[in-house]
Amino acid sequence: MDSLEQELKRTVTKMPLFGNTFSPKKIPPRKSASLSSLHTLDRSTREVELGLEYGSPMMNIGGQSLKFEDGHWIAENGGSVSSKEMQRLKKRNLQLEEENNLLKLKIEILFDMLSETTAESHLLEKELEEVKNHHRRKK
Repeated sequence: MDSLEQELKRTVTKMPLFGNTFSPKKIPPRKSASLSSLHTLDRSTREVELGLEYGSPMMNIGGQSLKFEDGHWIAENGGSVSSKEMQRLKKRNLQLEEENNLLKLKIEILFDMLSETTAESHLLEKELEEVKNHHRRKK
């Protein structure tokens, strides 16, 4: 009897009914995110090493070259914009901002009107369909 039990156990271990028991594979340790030592360098050293000195942002508008420094746009030719011209530009900017706000308000009103008209149209279509169905039933 013992030999029969042993043979049965050997057969079961060789051919399990539901497969092997769950045994997840070991996960290999994570590698460091970067093998580079550049992240340890300070900004100025990185700029020198990698050539990342871009300089200040610049743009040319209407023949006027502007450079962004210390949070302000400065004219490249030494600030030759007259105070009169600056006042005119500020006034024009204010007008354009007001016009933009008015146009945004008008768009909002148009969307509200469109929504209201669409809702009324759907109600009228539904009412018309009900009248048609009621008329068909009477015939």
